Amino acid sequence: MVEKQIESEEEINAILNLLNQQKAHDFREQYLDLHVYEQAQIFAEMDYIQRSRLYRYLTPEEVGEIFNVSEEEPVVLANYFEEMTLRYAAQVINSMYTDNAVDILAYAKKKNLVKYMKLLPEESATEIREMLHYEDKTAGAIMSTEYVDIVGNQTVRSAMHVIKSEALEAETIYYVYVIDDEEKLIGVLTLRDLLTNDDDTMISDIMNTPVMSVEVSEDQEEVAQTIRDYNFLAIPVTDYDDKLIGIINVDDIIDVIDEESSEDYSGLAGVDTEQVTINPFENAKKRLPSLTVMLLLGLLTVLLVSHFEYLLNQATILAVFISTITGASGNAGTQSLAVAIKRIANNDDESRLKIMVNEILTGILIGGVTGIIIWILVGAWKANFVLGFVVGIAMFFAIIIANLVGCLIPMIMEKFNVDPSVASGALISTLSDVTSLLIYFLFAQMFLQFFIGQ
Repeated sequence: MVEKQIESEEEINAILNLLNQQKAHDFREQYLDLHVYEQAQIFAEMDYIQRSRLYRYLTPEEVGEIFNVSEEEPVVLANYFEEMTLRYAAQVINSMYTDNAVDILAYAKKKNLVKYMKLLPEESATEIREMLHYEDKTAGAIMSTEYVDIVGNQTVRSAMHVIKSEALEAETIYYVYVIDDEEKLIGVLTLRDLLTNDDDTMISDIMNTPVMSVEVSEDQEEVAQTIRDYNFLAIPVTDYDDKLIGIINVDDIIDVIDEESSEDYSGLAGVDTEQVTINPFENAKKRLPSLTVMLLLGLLTVLLVSHFEYLLNQATILAVFISTITGASGNAGTQSLAVAIKRIANNDDESRLKIMVNEILTGILIGGVTGIIIWILVGAWKANFVLGFVVGIAMFFAIIIANLVGCLIPMIMEKFNVDPSVASGALISTLSDVTSLLIYFLFAQMFLQFFIGQ
């Protein structure tokens, strides 16, 4: 059957109206005629009554497919299970890919989880229990246990028979993994390898070795990096005895990349961008802690300005350029921070010292160019090139130090096993403000006699 796409909001409303009017046959026909992704999009718009009717009209397998592709948060999907009868919920869970089911069940209430496990087939319940115990954000937590494995001492014809019998249950059949008598991973084949060899060819003669795999405890970011570097569609997961226990598909890695990117952005912004709410009180509650910390750090800038107040009293013109210097250094520091976090996240082979030296040299070039430009502009504007020199030289050193601080802080955090993205742009900007103002006032103090009274 050719799956249709939704082309207008009217089509969605028409399908929902069929559900509201309890026209089960017509609803099933039009709803299931859509791509499963669009089914999930419509499902997300339904209210409790509409979902209750949908559970009556669709089979657990059909609902399981929707849950497999749903973009709603796992905690929300776990709540949907509570709307179903226990047996129906267990059947939905059993029809889902194990990794997707585990993601949702991690948020289920303990008493409900126990009931689901009792109603699931023993094999499925055992797999789910094992995966629920894997540490979050590791290969074990995101792997799937639906894969095809064969042995080396069989023919291509025999292997194709195995694939055909397991294809419906497997999450992917493009890769077929070869194991030995102890279930240890010894080789891998692609579907192309099988289709292009004679039926009587032995698997051991055509399998690819050695096999690149990841351990169950490996961090999900490192797994994502491996799949991205080698353009894999999937990668096998082994336990500490090299036994094959699961695979990680590229679609799971896309989710990981989205999740990690969101976390990095949240760290740079100093706010959790994933926890979206329209309640202003909830938003304020979540943002106030980080903003309060930034406010307290900002008082350092106030104290510094207060300490050099006598300079501003003697040469008020100095106050005009404070925001220019702090703004330039803050932007430079944030850029350096972003570059450093990216390189650390990508596990670049270059040493941390090399990254730091590179950022300092970049700061010298940027600071030199901007310093000279501001020197000429301020000098011509105020007919005082000594004042222009003070502003320019302060900006020169401020940008260099901002670049150094921007790359140094995430490196220090990495050293203490803290996520470098926590070094938010607001923190870097505050530190850059303090250092740039200190440099500015020190140079201004040295040349104060040349612009007193301006």
